[in-house]
Amino acid sequence: MQELLPEENTLPKSYYQAKKILCPMGMEYQKIHACPNDCILYRHEFEEISKFPRCGVSRYKVKDDEDYSSDENSKKGPPTKVLWYLPIIPRFKCLFANEDDAKDLTWHANRRNSDGMVRHLEED
Repeated sequence: MQELLPEENTLPKSYYQAKKILCPMGMEYQKIHACPNDCILYRHEFEEISKFPRCGVSRYKVKDDEDYSSDENSKKGPPTKVLWYLPIIPRFKCLFANEDDAKDLTWHANRRNSDGMVRHLEED
């Protein structure tokens, strides 16, 4: 993903760097396993299965020397694809925790002139 963005991007280069940023701020996240073909997310009723019945691809990475059809081997190892779910409510709480920031964030709804012109935030 890093290579697709411009050089001056601030996207963390690794899982460790992202975790170092999120954890001290109290930002919670959930890691949800996903099908490598983007068929499903392994949650709710699919949380316990190791292979999706429709596409038949294993949920977990399989080593080259292991048999793909073996259920014993398919429940070991890291997942092939992981989705990071970042709940929005805690992020809104952080954004609106500071009174001055909250005023700026609600400016368009509360204090904007509605004359059809697009403007920058007006200072009081």
